[in-house]
Amino acid sequence: MTAQDLEQTGVEAKLSAGMRLGAAELEVADLGRSVAFYEEMVGLRTHDRSGGRAALGGESGDVVLRLVEKSGARPKPRSASGLFHLAFLLPDRRDLAATFARLSSRGALTGASDHLVSEALYLDDPDGLGVEIYRDRPREDWPVVEGRLKMATNPIDAEGLLALADDRNLDAPAPAGTRLGHVHLQAGDLGAAESFWIGALGLELTTTYPGALFMSAGGYHHHVAANVWASRGHGPAPEGVARLAHFEMLLPAAADVSAAAERLSRAGVAVKSETGGVSAADPWGSTVLLRPA
Repeated sequence: MTAQDLEQTGVEAKLSAGMRLGAAELEVADLGRSVAFYEEMVGLRTHDRSGGRAALGGESGDVVLRLVEKSGARPKPRSASGLFHLAFLLPDRRDLAATFARLSSRGALTGASDHLVSEALYLDDPDGLGVEIYRDRPREDWPVVEGRLKMATNPIDAEGLLALADDRNLDAPAPAGTRLGHVHLQAGDLGAAESFWIGALGLELTTTYPGALFMSAGGYHHHVAANVWASRGHGPAPEGVARLAHFEMLLPAAADVSAAAERLSRAGVAVKSETGGVSAADPWGSTVLLRPA
């Protein structure tokens, strides 16, 4: 069904521009080990922990990550579709500088890049699931070329970040404004990923990169990305591995959730009722939970 067909039925063709991400939920092999990692390395703080579950976020901020222990879970194969990384957005560059200094001193970084729209740090959690910690540049500074947002993978200004971190407590918790900024997925096929995330769910394409799509609502550089760099032609991860259980998209009103559910259903996607919302999964099982904010 095309966007024009949807409009004729009274269903908005795009996801609400007011959408923001809520929390992501990971299934991990050892809860204590993972809580320690996300506190000591990422800087999150535990808001609640009981019965094999923990909820974490910035200090006095919203929950951005939930962990569920699945004892014996194995690392996800690198070539399997599923989570590539969760990306935690910090409020400003000084917060990123402190994080960069902390992770550098502990040898935890797997990468650090300037993406023109943002500066980003990369590491892997104890189950091998990817983590990004980043800060955005002001939106008015994002480069646009021929109507398309331009992103790149350039070396980060390590010297500038370390200088900015000189007077910061490197073990300070992530601030209250920390939130889940985007989710980057591995897919088996970019065409099928585009059909789900854009054609059915209603995100908009913001830019492309060889082997990857970047998609968002409301003009953000990306809320969701999908790549086939290692997973082209591969299916979902096998049972019994650490994985992304789901992530939340929070919409302004219940009517926006209903419209998204209708759009997904009309595209032939199975929609499940959940407490306070609905869920749907892409062709490789990556699941989004849609709820009113």
